[in-house]
Amino acid sequence: MADQVCRECHRIVSGQTCPLCGTSNLSSDWSGLVIIVDPEKSEIGKKIGVDVADKYALKVR
Repeated sequence: MADQVCRECHRIVSGQTCPLCGTSNLSSDWSGLVIIVDPEKSEIGKKIGVDVADKYALKVR
């Protein structure tokens, strides 16, 4: 099964709901991958509004 992305927080998830925000509004049409390891020190993490270390999509359709 292909990974899906939460349309709300852009987190890449493998289940039917997002464990971060709890929504089931997921999409399999996404592009761009960024992995945030340390969200407090990450400039990219701050720019995209991430505060939890994980994998995120840059664009979700």
